[in-house]
Amino acid sequence: MNEQQAQIMRHGKGFVAALDQSGGSPPRALKAYGIDEDAYSSEAQMFDLVHQMRTRIITSPAFTSEHIIAAILFE
Repeated sequence: MNEQQAQIMRHGKGFVAALDQSGGSPPRALKAYGIDEDAYSSEAQMFDLVHQMRTRIITSPAFTSEHIIAAILFE
């Protein structure tokens, strides 16, 4: 991380976007996004929904380097 990125994070105007799926987090992430567990019936469908959610986030015009220092993405 360079000093400019550190300053952005220190002063509350920047963050690291963690879009991972570790530790059983996909169901909780989907729920926070408004998708209940009864909206999918398999792990494959769940991960497809997670991928769709991530795609909407990272293709949003608001997802820029103005506030996002880095993104953590897992396959």
